[in-house]
Amino acid sequence: VQLQACGGGLVQAGASRRLSCLASGRAFSMYNLGWFRQAPGKVREFVAAINWSGSLTRYADSVKGRFTISRDNAKNTAYLEINTLKAEDTAVYYCAALKSYYSDAYYYWGQGTQVTVSS
Repeated sequence: VQLQACGGGLVQAGASRRLSCLASGRAFSMYNLGWFRQAPGKVREFVAAINWSGSLTRYADSVKGRFTISRDNAKNTAYLEINTLKAEDTAVYYCAALKSYYSDAYYYWGQGTQVTVSS
């Protein structure tokens, strides 16, 4: 499966943004999916994960309550809704097909989308 994150851009602090992870391939619904981000000069970090059916989600402590991960298997798309954007959310956001819902290890890694938060 090939993945492409999109929906980033320049956004005002306090605003919301929804990122999409578009997938090609018929096996999309078989994969657990994750979102990661990498801020300038920082290591990549896990953000959120969702299981293959969408019934389970988990989040990094740093984003709990502000980020929501979801998916629509009929559209081969996953989403990351970011609310109350902060300057520290500025990063390149990536989606990935995970080897396990509970693990950050991945089978496939997508192209990222840049989110820049202006104050």
